[in-house]
Amino acid sequence: MIVGISNPLHPLEDVLRHVLDWLHTTLHLPWAWAIVTLTVLVRILLVPLVIKQIHSMQTLQKHAPEMKAIQQKYKHDKQRQQEELMKFYRENKVNPAASCLPLVLQLPVFFALYFVLKDFSKHPPSGSLSWMGIVPDISAPVTSHWSGYVLLVIYVASQMASTYFMGTTMDKTQRTILLVMPIAFVFFIAHFPTGLVLYWMTTNLWVVGQGLQTRKLIPKTSAPMLPRRSSRNAPTPAPATAAVEPAKAASKPAQPAAPRRVKRKKQTRRR
Repeated sequence: MIVGISNPLHPLEDVLRHVLDWLHTTLHLPWAWAIVTLTVLVRILLVPLVIKQIHSMQTLQKHAPEMKAIQQKYKHDKQRQQEELMKFYRENKVNPAASCLPLVLQLPVFFALYFVLKDFSKHPPSGSLSWMGIVPDISAPVTSHWSGYVLLVIYVASQMASTYFMGTTMDKTQRTILLVMPIAFVFFIAHFPTGLVLYWMTTNLWVVGQGLQTRKLIPKTSAPMLPRRSSRNAPTPAPATAAVEPAKAASKPAQPAAPRRVKRKKQTRRR
């Protein structure tokens, strides 16, 4: 029971191990390419959630000015601000958590594969654990061979590219943080098995291709721009004299026209 609590991912590990064994024994794929194929299968299963994620991010961008107005209105009352935002989400059917679903569901697979590769290092399976004749052992730490540093560079570049293509509807500050984050993660994943970095690198390359395809199929929803008031676009009031003159003209009574004088010709008297 203690083991089950300490390792809740054990069932998922068994599933991944069986899938990798099937890809290796039935399809005769090397273990490294079996990991790449496993990554593609996982991403295919996540496609419906990714589509939902894209629509959710577009909806958030569409309603961003309204949400910002609510935050400004209740900036001194955080509790009321959260209540109004939740009410706004319900009325407009906005789900901010939908944009995080693919990442949240992918993390258990990531950690389960980590334990599978750790088991590979303790009990090496039959077959070569090298990849493309460059990486000698995918179960060894990524920094154990010079090729691992190349994979780290590709990982950072692919992670930044995936953020660039999939983060077009994100806030500018959030997007900048996600672009810089892979560089900080390098020191964290430097001790991971090489196969795990290969899994994440394949995931990023898939996301890049997915982002390019998404731009063609799903039109980008632009956020409505609020009109900015300035002295240039403010309506110019009509001069006061222009409104007074017609009033004066209307208040004056109409004067009768002067009678027209008719000249008479003088008649000459006959003698």
